[in-house]
Amino acid sequence: MTTRSLILGAKSVIAQALSTQLAREGSDLTLAARQSNELRPFVSDLQLHTRRQIDLVEFDALSAPCKTEDELRARFGDFDLAILVFGYLGQHGHAIRDLAEQDRILRTNFLSATQILSLIANYLYSNNKRGGIIGITSVAGDRGRQSNYIYGAAKGGLSIYLQGLRNRLAGVGIHVMTVKPGFVDTPMTEDIEGLFLVASPQRVARDILIGYAKKRDVVYTPWFWRFIMLVIKTIPERIFKRLQL
Repeated sequence: MTTRSLILGAKSVIAQALSTQLAREGSDLTLAARQSNELRPFVSDLQLHTRRQIDLVEFDALSAPCKTEDELRARFGDFDLAILVFGYLGQHGHAIRDLAEQDRILRTNFLSATQILSLIANYLYSNNKRGGIIGITSVAGDRGRQSNYIYGAAKGGLSIYLQGLRNRLAGVGIHVMTVKPGFVDTPMTEDIEGLFLVASPQRVARDILIGYAKKRDVVYTPWFWRFIMLVIKTIPERIFKRLQL
């Protein structure tokens, strides 16, 4: 059983759903987020109902808070499961013309994510050679589409990184799982028109933890997105490039 979980990007609704389920299952928590004090009411309520130890840590993915394993441990303490939830959808129409917005999308979703995950992987390997890493990417990373290919490129890169990390750590008992959600009912997606098959954060969190318990390598959530993306990936490029997606 996981004894302490580190959740990076803990203010998101998916992260809070994960925190609730993990605490109910008996895991202590370290919740890391920007302006982490805003989570205190959530933490107080969760502690009241679960009696788990929950610590808050200030964390900004873009500020490179840790450069070594020692700094990582000093900042977050010990843990045996790390879940990377943070991300930035951005505005694609703006990003294709504004390099600052493009940079923020790419740095948040890929560079900052891989840097902190590298330290986490090294920490788990060096200290206990057990536990796991869960990285949340997106179905947007499975194929480049004109509506969000910058975000998709970053999430696709993160998926490839996690695949390599899984290959590296599989032999030492550290499980790395990639999660590819479809549309989720979050503040990040509430202004996007035309969304369909939108899942609740609680459904996504449940799928993630069931997948991790079963040692799945890649989890699409909800499950049907695996087949939706399989169809999209098999469309020949000569046809796909003419589609308005």
